[in-house]
Amino acid sequence: MRRLSLVLHTHMPYVEGFGTWPFGEEWLWEALATCYLPLLRTLDAHSGRVTLSVTPVLTDQLAVAGLGERLLAFLEGVREDSHRLDLEARPELAAQLEASRDRYRRAAGELRRRGGDLVAALAPHVTWTSSATHAVLPLLATDAGLRQQVRTGMDAHRARFPRAPAGGFWLPECAHAAGLDGLLGEEGVTHVCVELTDLGRDPRTPLRSSRGGPVLFPVDRALIDRVWGRAGYPSQAPYLATHRFTPRRHLAWAVNGVPYDADRAAAQVRADAADFLARVPAGGHTVVAFDTELLGHFWPEGIGWLEAVLGGAEEAGVELRPLGLDALERAPERAPGLPVTSWGHPRTLATWSAPPARGLAWRQRAAELRLVAARGAADARAWRELLALQSSDWAFLVTHGTAGPYPLERAAGHERALAAALEAPGTLDPALRGLAPTLRPAVA
Repeated sequence: MRRLSLVLHTHMPYVEGFGTWPFGEEWLWEALATCYLPLLRTLDAHSGRVTLSVTPVLTDQLAVAGLGERLLAFLEGVREDSHRLDLEARPELAAQLEASRDRYRRAAGELRRRGGDLVAALAPHVTWTSSATHAVLPLLATDAGLRQQVRTGMDAHRARFPRAPAGGFWLPECAHAAGLDGLLGEEGVTHVCVELTDLGRDPRTPLRSSRGGPVLFPVDRALIDRVWGRAGYPSQAPYLATHRFTPRRHLAWAVNGVPYDADRAAAQVRADAADFLARVPAGGHTVVAFDTELLGHFWPEGIGWLEAVLGGAEEAGVELRPLGLDALERAPERAPGLPVTSWGHPRTLATWSAPPARGLAWRQRAAELRLVAARGAADARAWRELLALQSSDWAFLVTHGTAGPYPLERAAGHERALAAALEAPGTLDPALRGLAPTLRPAVA
């Protein structure tokens, strides 16, 4: 029997209330409609077989009062109207557009069936947390800032999901540095995923980190790339093309340019799930991790693929295990001196700190140093603005040029709000109304 852990890392930066289309909270609506809501049925049917990490900043947004009603207005208003208009303009694509429309209708039905409470719907499945707002931890400037990110994430997990296991922690962007380990251990982190593939390490050998820190589970890059790489499964000809849109940004064509055929795609899903299971190596414990949003959102057939993998694992001779310390077959090896790594390209921190990121890492560090130096003037509002500014997403989006001016505008806005909070402590700003309700300001 070959052993495999599937880790799904679920994350969205704080976009609730910060813009709509083309950049802003509509990202959250789309992820909910195409990924999170449809995925719940698969998780319910295969309870305990997937390791689900959800970032506190995403959960904070899902818990905002009235979010369910606003999401329904988007699904049953905006998306109904946009599909109707495309159907009128492109009647030759009726079958494809009706199938697209039905995805949103099913999501609305699922939301109603769950009573609009998305946090409760996720609760039976969430086992890992992450830092408060998905900051790249090795790039933070101070121990106080690092502890605030980690502690807030751990506190949020305990408060939102009191019955969930404790200790599993997703390192944002898989960014690891040995200097983090002691603090992570102090805050109750017991196991994490790391990206060590390019260092020639055996991906099936867990490592004991330094300074009493967590166990490091390397991910298997070769197996991940069968799904997530440039030539991975989503690039197969029958699947929906996610970079070609109708006038109102719906999907109707296959990767090979012909109108989408759901039956052909379903056959490809079965073939790709079987191929994936056949490639799980023998010996040791294999860990693969994906951004949850790949499934359903970036790869519309991805949830069907996951369902086929989960349903076919036993027959294929693959034992699926949630990823925790009880997954260890033997004592982990002591970690050698490891360099700073991430699952970016290359496996360094360059995506978030090199020149294409426009200096965001250094602006974030400067803001952190100002807040820590302020000591008593740094109240909860100031810390929340810093947490929002530290999100890894802003630099990632700038580096890849996929969100126009939005990420730089968001960063600059949080810098200004942080300065205002330090100048006038005790004032409230409703913009970050849902962020980090369990926050305990760190002692500088």
